[in-house]
Amino acid sequence: MPEQAVSLSIIELFRNADIIVKGVLLLLLAGSIWSWAVIVEKLRQFAVESRRVRQYEERAAAARTAAELWGSRGEGGAAGPPGSVLAAAAAEIEAGLAVPESPAEHRDRIERTMRLALNAEMRRLEKRLPFLATLGSAAPFIGLFGTVWGIMRSFAAIAAANNTSLAVVAPGIAEALFATAMGLAVAIPAVVAYNHFTVQLGRLAARMNAFIGRAGALLSRASE
Repeated sequence: MPEQAVSLSIIELFRNADIIVKGVLLLLLAGSIWSWAVIVEKLRQFAVESRRVRQYEERAAAARTAAELWGSRGEGGAAGPPGSVLAAAAAEIEAGLAVPESPAEHRDRIERTMRLALNAEMRRLEKRLPFLATLGSAAPFIGLFGTVWGIMRSFAAIAAANNTSLAVVAPGIAEALFATAMGLAVAIPAVVAYNHFTVQLGRLAARMNAFIGRAGALLSRASE
């Protein structure tokens, strides 16, 4: 008589798994949902900031005076890295009008203030990226823990049944390996997204530093 086929669907694997393995799978599922929420948020955030920086880069490239660089002060306010660094520069210029200093010192002070504002903006954009890095590193090991536990349970069940046929061994091994597969499925998107956002952050910082150099020259001349 043929042996009864065993379902290896994801739902059946989860239902038949040990309580520890189920806990591992649920933990990985929660981490995956949260990581995708972070990824979607960061994709939107970086797209918005890149567009803002491009607009200010074009304005700085075409500007010949500080007034042309400022543009409409109500446009965009102090949102994003470009608006924030210009707002910081304006506050620094206003606060230091009565301070006697050379043109070089004046420009250096303005650019230093803008870079401090840029650092604050970069920290804001970095928010939640460490979570992606941590998840990408930890998820495979969490899944591996579930696999090791599941295999130990399977070997105990095999010994208790005193039967080493494939029909007895396969379901338990499949349940155990499912945890490793889940860990990899969670880790891979997190690692790819983290690397992508890190590169984007570096490029954005480089573009902003170039913008600060151009803006610092215009603003220092205007406030002398």
